[in-house]
Amino acid sequence: MRLVHESAADDSADGTDCDVLATTIDLADSILSQTRGLMFRRSIPDDYALAFQFGSAKTRDLHMLFVFFPIDAVWVVDDVVQRVETLRPWRGFARETADLIVELPAGNAAAVEPGDRLRLEGE
Repeated sequence: MRLVHESAADDSADGTDCDVLATTIDLADSILSQTRGLMFRRSIPDDYALAFQFGSAKTRDLHMLFVFFPIDAVWVVDDVVQRVETLRPWRGFARETADLIVELPAGNAAAVEPGDRLRLEGE
């Protein structure tokens, strides 16, 4: 599985100008894994993403309590990026509407902007 980013500014009609943001993807697909998130980990690999998939779009919160490193968080609805935020360790908190939230190492989503497309491939 991989996480693919396509810029809204991409002028190629076939979407061939895509970037792979992560190739090591963990799915937070249980209540326990969603609650734990990245808490208590000391680091994550550069090519890593933690994806929270939900059945519908609604307001979703992220907190950084017990997360020891900064992350980039991306809220997505129907493959369209709604918000991108770099969250600080321990103090970060953010909320946005999403049916998919992706957490990446800080800086990995620097080129991602609202309106871009972000999708998981190879599920």
